Amino acid sequence: MTDYGALARLGVATVHEAAGKVGVVDVPLTQVVPGSRVAGPARTALCVPGDNTMVHALVAHARPGDVLVLTSTDPAPFAFVGDLLATQAQRQGVAAILVDGAVRDVDELVGIGLPIWARWVRARGAGKGQIGELDVSVVVGGAEIRPGDLVVLDCDGAVALPAERADEVLRLALEREEHERAMRARYAAGELSYDVQGLRGLVEGK
Repeated sequence: MTDYGALARLGVATVHEAAGKVGVVDVPLTQVVPGSRVAGPARTALCVPGDNTMVHALVAHARPGDVLVLTSTDPAPFAFVGDLLATQAQRQGVAAILVDGAVRDVDELVGIGLPIWARWVRARGAGKGQIGELDVSVVVGGAEIRPGDLVVLDCDGAVALPAERADEVLRLALEREEHERAMRARYAAGELSYDVQGLRGLVEGK
């Protein structure tokens, strides 16, 4: 069983590097709840642009631990999530929400405490009544995200990786963490990355 807690602790940058520098969700994201760190399996909603009907549907079918990934066929700054949907998602046990769209009611969202990352913050609300799709492959910020895929989120943004790579990447990320711990001790003792990584010789020919 995938250790999502360990992946959340390791964080986006370490997981991205350990995976081979792939999977970054390459759009600006606002971390609504400061200090949030989450990892979990993706559940996706592909909405009609400007309509959040499928967000309501996904929240209704969410399972504890899910990371909800919300996007549309043409992402735009309409608020897909506000405090009322966040309250429901939290009650359903959702671990986090990644919104390739907008959120609103930010003060209230912070108070609720459900970890949310959003591409935009806008007061303009979404419409309802247009049917999209649930649990389909989507692309957010150049990263393909399929239902069940690993999503890791923290202050650096988001990274998404195929579910079948989760355990392998966890092992590699733990190894990277240990290597960085050793490097940090060397640098704290006065060594320089300029020398340790052979960059002085490259730059200065020494």
